[in-house]
Amino acid sequence: MSNISIAPATSGWFYVYGRFLEAVVMSLMVILFLEVMVGVVFRMLGNSLSWYDEVASILLAWLTFYGSALASHKRSHISCPEIVDNFPPRLRKASAILTQCLVIIFFALLTWVGFIIMPILAGDSMTSLTAVPMNLVQSVVPISAAMIVTIELRELIRILRTPAHAVNEQVS
Repeated sequence: MSNISIAPATSGWFYVYGRFLEAVVMSLMVILFLEVMVGVVFRMLGNSLSWYDEVASILLAWLTFYGSALASHKRSHISCPEIVDNFPPRLRKASAILTQCLVIIFFALLTWVGFIIMPILAGDSMTSLTAVPMNLVQSVVPISAAMIVTIELRELIRILRTPAHAVNEQVS
């Protein structure tokens, strides 16, 4: 399993960052639940809301993106620790560094492209709620990607500071 064990931080900016992400994800879950329930009740009463399904799909997308940032913070992403644990220590560390770099590059690119697209979407709005601009709706992509970059940069620094014999990708 794990070669080293690091207790989760209970103070500092990274702890606050994680608690903030948890609050955002929990809030989105509650809002999504309430929004869908209101939509179902109105539909049962014969007065369907024209906007509830579009808002629900957007809330689900936001929940997915911010949930991904939270999963990254908790080191709960998909990996193959059984394979990596069988590597020699130096290869294990090199693999961890390469993995972190690829993740950072991907999400940095997603952040950059997301911010480039924002002005393009400025003139568009939601179909059912025309007062809500589409660039606000799609802002979740570059914002959550930037959050993930921040988290993964911290993890890369941790890996670089850890001796090769103690590196394990599952450690947070």
